[in-house]
Amino acid sequence: MAQGTGIICAEVNGREEELQRRRVAIVGAGLVGSLAALNFARMGNHVDLYEYREDIRRAALVQGRSINLALSQRGRKALAAVGLEEQVLATAIPMRGRMLHDVTGRTSVVLYDPCTQQCLYSVGRKQLNELLLNACDKLPNIRCHFEHKLTRANINEGVLEFQQPHHEEVVSASADLIVGCDGAFSSVRQQLVKLPGFNYSQEYIETGYLELCIPAKGGEFQMPPNYLHIWPRNSFMMIALPNQDKSFTVTLSMPFKIFASIQSQEQLLAFFRQHYRDALPLIGEEQLIKDFFKTRPQHLVSIKCKPYHYADKALILGDAAHAMVPYYGQGMNAGMEDVTLLTSILGQQLPLDEALAQFTEKRWKDAFAICDLAMYNYVEMRDLTKRWSFRCRKWLDTLLFRLFPGWIPLYNSVSFSSMPYSECIANRKWQDLLLKRIFGGTFMAALLAGSAFLVQRFH
Repeated sequence: MAQGTGIICAEVNGREEELQRRRVAIVGAGLVGSLAALNFARMGNHVDLYEYREDIRRAALVQGRSINLALSQRGRKALAAVGLEEQVLATAIPMRGRMLHDVTGRTSVVLYDPCTQQCLYSVGRKQLNELLLNACDKLPNIRCHFEHKLTRANINEGVLEFQQPHHEEVVSASADLIVGCDGAFSSVRQQLVKLPGFNYSQEYIETGYLELCIPAKGGEFQMPPNYLHIWPRNSFMMIALPNQDKSFTVTLSMPFKIFASIQSQEQLLAFFRQHYRDALPLIGEEQLIKDFFKTRPQHLVSIKCKPYHYADKALILGDAAHAMVPYYGQGMNAGMEDVTLLTSILGQQLPLDEALAQFTEKRWKDAFAICDLAMYNYVEMRDLTKRWSFRCRKWLDTLLFRLFPGWIPLYNSVSFSSMPYSECIANRKWQDLLLKRIFGGTFMAALLAGSAFLVQRFH
């Protein structure tokens, strides 16, 4: 790569061609932003990566972000493309299925994939973000700017303005392409919303969440670590994911009206003794009281918008483009898959406006689909997992998957494949229709056979 010339050489269709190197400004240095920076830089662009928080590698605690995440196939594929998958999996904790806890404390296991033994991986957000930022530091054409809060952006002119803490002066920057990876409340998306033709919707659900913790005891896990633990309670639930320090991050999800009904320590302990009897001693009464009352329950929002780009000037990825409720564990994975798709399209060496338009067209249906699936999975986790009909369908899907590998259950297609999310839903609808016809036909055949038998018997 020739430094400072604005020109790079790349091999296209077996021949070497000169391509212009762009200045790319990425707003948001989280998981998707830092991964996008790596991919843009590896294509030869000059990248400035801006983050309004301090460097996560120097932060003791990252406020407002869950400390662990479920990594699945889509995220693994994106990490493999930048050579980081093995390093991430080396410290990740495999989760082979769901461990369900009933109100009496009894547990049962529902494996994700009994046939091919695929699993999810619990990864630490901070650790993964640090790994990606360290990889960014190794590339000379990436510059990281922390504690830079975007205050204004002129998308057409490619001009950005940032404010730094304890500094009155505004920091100005320019770029050929502005990429918003700045989360559900994206400042870059706010600029796109002002443009004609930009569609945007958001939906808050009536459920809030609060994070608790089951600490390690004697340096060991207090529950089996290789599962996603779920306490389904019809209209609310609690889940727990294992951490590398042998603790569990616990997320309590309930309607806000239930949170509001718990006003005292006595009410809180009575509530947990009734609904989460086995978890209470693991969390500890004192720690539960401290964690429950120190913060308010957080809101959850689902965001859909379209398009994800503006001309050849701006683009949004990850939660900035499609924030979703966290109940399918696909927020990070979908954001990383955005980067995988974008990189493959940019690799075709199309004019940038055509490439970004193609990204929007190929991505929006799948982004809408996973937002809907995440909503559905909340109902499944808090309620359906307890029902015999859910267990029967899970058993039937597993049997058919074992006999006919082309029969891919919905959860497997979402978590353990790269099948487009919209096709995952279409595949499930096809399976539902087929089973309905088979069982409907079987029922009718049995009914006709029974009727014929009765007619013969009474003649």
